[in-house]
Amino acid sequence: MHPSAKTQQSNSSTLSQLATDIVAYAKKQGASASACDVSEGLGKTISVRQGAVETIEYNRDKGLSVTVYLGQKRGNASTSDFSAQAVRDTVDAALNIARFTAEDDCAGLPDKAMLATTFPDLDLYHPWQLSVEQAIELACECEEAAFRTDKRIVNSEGATVNVNESNFIHANSLGFVGGYPASRHSVSCSVIGGKGDGMQRDYWYSVARDASEILRVDEIGRIAAERTVRRLKARKLSTTQCPVLFEAPVAASLFGHFVHAVSGGSLYRKSSFLMDQMDKQIFSDIVRIDDVPDIPRGLASSVFDDEGVRTQRRAIVEAGKLKGYFLGSYSARKLGMQTTGNAGGTHNLIVRPGELDFAGLLRKMQRGLVVTELLGHGVNPVTGDYSRGAAGFWVEHGEIQYPVEELTIADNLKNMYRNIVAVGNDVLVQGSRQCGSVLVDGMTVAGG
Repeated sequence: MHPSAKTQQSNSSTLSQLATDIVAYAKKQGASASACDVSEGLGKTISVRQGAVETIEYNRDKGLSVTVYLGQKRGNASTSDFSAQAVRDTVDAALNIARFTAEDDCAGLPDKAMLATTFPDLDLYHPWQLSVEQAIELACECEEAAFRTDKRIVNSEGATVNVNESNFIHANSLGFVGGYPASRHSVSCSVIGGKGDGMQRDYWYSVARDASEILRVDEIGRIAAERTVRRLKARKLSTTQCPVLFEAPVAASLFGHFVHAVSGGSLYRKSSFLMDQMDKQIFSDIVRIDDVPDIPRGLASSVFDDEGVRTQRRAIVEAGKLKGYFLGSYSARKLGMQTTGNAGGTHNLIVRPGELDFAGLLRKMQRGLVVTELLGHGVNPVTGDYSRGAAGFWVEHGEIQYPVEELTIADNLKNMYRNIVAVGNDVLVQGSRQCGSVLVDGMTVAGG
């Protein structure tokens, strides 16, 4: 066993005991039920710019959060002090808050039968034994690769190496105690090309649980440079209606709006543009979306959710029809339903890829806009109205012709989802939502 793994195993035992003691103390003080989260993490961030070290940051964090119930009254308090007195004071503070809180008939722990009872190893912990000197060398190599790629790269916003590992435990008064160590590492690079008013910037990054799965640093630098110089000499467009191809890095945001709309909080508050759409067609029939919590080394994999409820693979959208919500216990009770094991959000959200690569999607589109960057926050979660600043490329005859900028793309998300005509196989894994590029028919593109 690696020394870091032994240390994390020891830390897990210590955190488990602390969490168990907190639950026991809350019961002793009169709580009818309680839950707590205890976590700690450490890491470092090293950034270089123009070949010189710009920042070296270390972080070591810890914290605990306690939720107690007095019947249907709920109180919560947190602290970063793990001393015995501070822990007792935190529990007492949560109890005091609960005494002055109104009763809520949906408040409470999840049903015991829903809790996870087995804890398969999802291989989420891979410490990166990287010295500061080695991290500086990698960051410099990444930035140098960007400058080597094209002489039009004239400046840099820097290259950064992040190394992080964490450990957490969740416990509650139903007898649940569970947690695990995890790691998350990344390398990024952002550069500037061109000159005068025609300068452009772009970036690239790679992230993984295991550093061996991160893209080579020279590749990250090269991609950042290529993405930057391809934006040079951007033009403006006249207002038009045309297909829009969302490149994979930005396509994931389309499904982020969907997740928000079918999550418990939005639904029980009736603040969603997808109210009462269960089993109804909301996407085109080519779209399949799954929530997959058990991918080994997955960036959003987990055996249980934030309440200790066991997770499960679920089809959320099948042939374009909505088949599932994202619910925790509280929102499920508000809706008269059962938790889906999504307290805390989605897991690995997988949009099933189609057969076409990016070049194939361009040929399918023939004429239209490729969006590589989205700006602003012009999305109304209640109505689904969508209006975002954008930049990208204009396409004719199935091929990119020139870069474009200072655009606004607009439609309604309901229409956009139904008008998805293809999902690419160029799947990019940079977070919890995994999808390829997405081709949407018939959006309004307004030029500057």
